[in-house]
Amino acid sequence: MLFNASHEVILVIDDNPTNLELLHNALGSCGYEVLVEMDGFSGIEQAKNYPPDLILLDVQMPGIDGFETCRKLQFDPSTKNIPVIFMTALTDTTDKVKGLHLGAVDYITKPFRQEEALARIQTHLKIRRLSLELEQQKQELEQVVQKRTSELTFTLQELKKTQLQLIQNEKLSTIGQLVSGIAHEINNPVGCITGNLEQATLAVKDAVDYIRLYQTNFPNPGIEIEQKAEEIDIEFLLEDLPKMFVSMQTGIERIRNISTSLRTFSRADVDCKVSVNIHEGLESTLMILQHRLKAQDYRPAIQVIKKYGEIPKVECYLGQLNQVFMNILANAIDALEEANLGRSYEAIKASPNQIIVETEMKNEQQVAIRIIDNGMGMTKDVKQRIFDHLFTTKPVGKGTGLGLTIAHQIIVEKHGGTIEVNSEWGGGTEFAIALPIV
Repeated sequence: MLFNASHEVILVIDDNPTNLELLHNALGSCGYEVLVEMDGFSGIEQAKNYPPDLILLDVQMPGIDGFETCRKLQFDPSTKNIPVIFMTALTDTTDKVKGLHLGAVDYITKPFRQEEALARIQTHLKIRRLSLELEQQKQELEQVVQKRTSELTFTLQELKKTQLQLIQNEKLSTIGQLVSGIAHEINNPVGCITGNLEQATLAVKDAVDYIRLYQTNFPNPGIEIEQKAEEIDIEFLLEDLPKMFVSMQTGIERIRNISTSLRTFSRADVDCKVSVNIHEGLESTLMILQHRLKAQDYRPAIQVIKKYGEIPKVECYLGQLNQVFMNILANAIDALEEANLGRSYEAIKASPNQIIVETEMKNEQQVAIRIIDNGMGMTKDVKQRIFDHLFTTKPVGKGTGLGLTIAHQIIVEKHGGTIEVNSEWGGGTEFAIALPIV
């Protein structure tokens, strides 16, 4: 019993009406929908407008023959996948090979043997169905793979974010504990020294006053005392001793400021936002980096130009923001040091290293913080990748490639702000941060 396929369409292209009628009746009786055309051009248009499942194509036709018709069908993307079976009375092997090379899948020899022709047609239609099913399964598989790839990519991104968050929290926790401990240990002796220094200052003042009074009432104390006074340069000592205590008091204040900066920098407010003055964070960071900013044997001090505007307090995680400021400012110092390579002290002095720290209101809802250096700047490729995970331009052992990635996460994800880099090679670098006030 022959296969019945009521939904499959066969296009017959033949200039012989008798062959068309014969094929139409035979194929129609098997349940196929049959379309007929009598020349190559009409057959090509029909195949484009109403693509069949299979084409029966006569080799010898007026106008363009079957070979040229097949070539045009194979050249057109809309028809190239439709199987073509040639119909011919020719038995020349060369012609058959030519047709197969042009893309035909089989030959039916005239005069037709109905059962053989139908068997060949059914075989190629079956192959066509299987090919379509395979293509559909391929597309579905590609969609599944694409969906799964997207899910895995998203999962990987989330894992990276989680990894960065863990690294960030661990860094903040470690730095916070370390710096807080150092600040606490500094405060204890500083408090002791401060209290005793105040008393010592008063005691020295009383001693100096007493010696001055003694000198006034006993201008001739004797040879031995006069020799000792000359030996220790009593006049210089009496004038310089109070100045020593003033210097010591200044040093103690400096240590207190450093301790305050350490506590501000390491503020452990990672669980909730607090309303703070951003300038305090910037100042504490600059204080901690002071040792890298001061003059060295090979260069003058790096000039820090502060252009602080009138800005309100900002609700933020100050400890995390300080980490961002620290990373950007440290990178700016690194960039300046790199730009100094090969330059003399005098050349650097003539065109000094500078870092500009600027704050202002960006709009009614945001404050802007800009950190600008006059180093060598960045290439276009580095600028595009500067916030990428694990990307660094520093030598092995000098950088991890996490600093600016974490900075981006802190500003964008934790604070809902923006961070951009503006830089050209040879033109310095600017990091522009915008933070919502609330």
